[in-house]
Amino acid sequence: MKKLFLLAFAFILFSTSSKVAAQSDTSVKFSFRTVVVNDSLQTLLVSAVIPKGMQLFSAKKDNDSDAFVSSLKLDTHTNSFRSYDPVAEKGSLQLIKQPDGSHFKLYSNSVQIAFPLHIHLDSAIALKGSFVWLGKKGEEFPSGEEKFTVQLSSNNLNAVNAASPIARPLWKTFLLAMLAGLLAIITPCVFPLIPVTVSFFLKRSGSRQAGLRNAVIYSFSIISIYTIPTLLLTLIFGNTILYTISTSAISNLLFFVIFIVFAISFFGAFELTLPNSWANKADEQAGKGGVAGIFFMALTLAIVSFSCTGPIVGTLLGQTSMQGVSIAPIIGMLGFGVGLAMPFSLFAFFPSMLHSLPKSGGWLNSVKVSFGFIELALAMKFLSSVDLVYHWHLLDRDVFLVIWIVIFFLLGYYLLGKLKFSHDSLLQFISVPRLFFAIASFSFALYMIPGLWGAPLKALSGFIPPSTTQDFNLDNLQYSIGSSSSNIVSKSNPLAPKKYIDKLSVPFGLTAYFDLEEGLAAAKALNKPVMLDFTGHSCANCRKMEEQVWKNEEVLKRIKDNFVLISLYVDEATELPLEEQYAGYQGQKITTIGEKNLDYEITKFGLNAQPLYMFLNLNGNPLSEVRYGYDADVPKFIAHLDKVKKAFLENVKPQRNN
Repeated sequence: MKKLFLLAFAFILFSTSSKVAAQSDTSVKFSFRTVVVNDSLQTLLVSAVIPKGMQLFSAKKDNDSDAFVSSLKLDTHTNSFRSYDPVAEKGSLQLIKQPDGSHFKLYSNSVQIAFPLHIHLDSAIALKGSFVWLGKKGEEFPSGEEKFTVQLSSNNLNAVNAASPIARPLWKTFLLAMLAGLLAIITPCVFPLIPVTVSFFLKRSGSRQAGLRNAVIYSFSIISIYTIPTLLLTLIFGNTILYTISTSAISNLLFFVIFIVFAISFFGAFELTLPNSWANKADEQAGKGGVAGIFFMALTLAIVSFSCTGPIVGTLLGQTSMQGVSIAPIIGMLGFGVGLAMPFSLFAFFPSMLHSLPKSGGWLNSVKVSFGFIELALAMKFLSSVDLVYHWHLLDRDVFLVIWIVIFFLLGYYLLGKLKFSHDSLLQFISVPRLFFAIASFSFALYMIPGLWGAPLKALSGFIPPSTTQDFNLDNLQYSIGSSSSNIVSKSNPLAPKKYIDKLSVPFGLTAYFDLEEGLAAAKALNKPVMLDFTGHSCANCRKMEEQVWKNEEVLKRIKDNFVLISLYVDEATELPLEEQYAGYQGQKITTIGEKNLDYEITKFGLNAQPLYMFLNLNGNPLSEVRYGYDADVPKFIAHLDKVKKAFLENVKPQRNN
């Protein structure tokens, strides 16, 4: 009843405040600015100068019954900002007690209100919103709404961009994608079209200059066909949509099925194409001429060549999306389009080079079959990611390696002409390039064989299952026999990890906690800082970091002796108990361990990429604002470990003295 009365009273006051405000001087002067806290946190400062004889209600709401408060409203279209702590206020506070025992909190002269805000990785450069204020002047209750747009501090934005643990620089992503586009040129779906298309432009155009112009337009059309859909998908569904798709177990299972179908098609069992009606309609539009006609010619190429370029595009999107940044897949598709379109422009400018192209023939089918073996190997990679998430143990490291060894031995055998498929031409002799490719395939298969007994295979650490999934592993014996560590290794120890140890593990004999609360409690008991490891079953760079950096003797010793390791898997599919499920930072329901860990990573550190290494003190606060991602520089990682350890010791010294 009390709450209902206050709300009704507040409604009456607000409905009459505009009339009252017109009768007296109730103008409050506001100013807004942001202050950097760290690389992912800022404080919005609202400063108010209050007219003489007037007071401004506080913005701090002690309980739900507080109807008389000012408030902050952020732009509903901007979900990159979220208040994470209670509001702080500085000014001359006056409490007015009410007969029912409650009180109003009012400020006179001036007040500064601080709203701590979390800035997400995909945040804009400006913060928009409004401050809804309520005042008191005698018996009057004026109110208003002050809209604002505040530019975020450039220091913070630079810190966000510099600290993001991106898997590789974007220029490398572009170059690798462009190489993939050039590789697609030699597929049997694209290669025969180059001389036909270039000759068509040169002969159809009224002049050589017009032919060159049309070829360039054709190339730009190819680039836009591969780039624009990726851009639109990101704009419509958000920056993390491709990342979410690439790390989803269901998506990886779907990719496995698709790549198996592609592989069977490449082996000649059937021809996999998009509906003929699509190509026919695009070809009809291409016949109309002009820029639109050229665009539809490019679209026809994309549709016809889908069976060869589709797997390459799918793999490229999956790898670039794993970096956790929205622009990487767009840059990847841009690079792929440039690589695919480049030969068409090049041969249009230098048509004499067309005569140097090898003639279409049986070698193109050999290229297609070779791609079939590669597609089969990639399909196993997608299935392995699903297997790790759901703990099926169908494709443990040794089983996975056996399959890959057989696949690449068969590829080498095929390249030597010892295997024949239905569409293969008679091979009278082995060409030198084909021989070298066969040698490379056999060598790769032989390289993997020691991995069956636990050899590290560092070059493949991001593609094969982790060593912890292999039962017989000679390499791991050195970490389990005669090792000494101050870490907790006895299961009978009350501080030993209990949660999820039957499902999750870390390599090299390390002891890790897989639950944040459990790990923090152990850190307090052991008086050690926390090494927070955001990782994932399908995270290739996480495995690379472990094999190339963690395995170093000096790094491993520091992790074991100086830190409590908490590994949080962001794609773990185990469901949380009903009482632990909650609504995430965007209102989505958090139901699994992985969703909980990812939500914590985003809301606490403003990132959704893995690996991410953060180091915390005993209160769970960062010892360093550096968000350490994938970096294979061992000395650099050692220096960072020493730095955060030193920061922890300096922080606990005063406590010991007390």
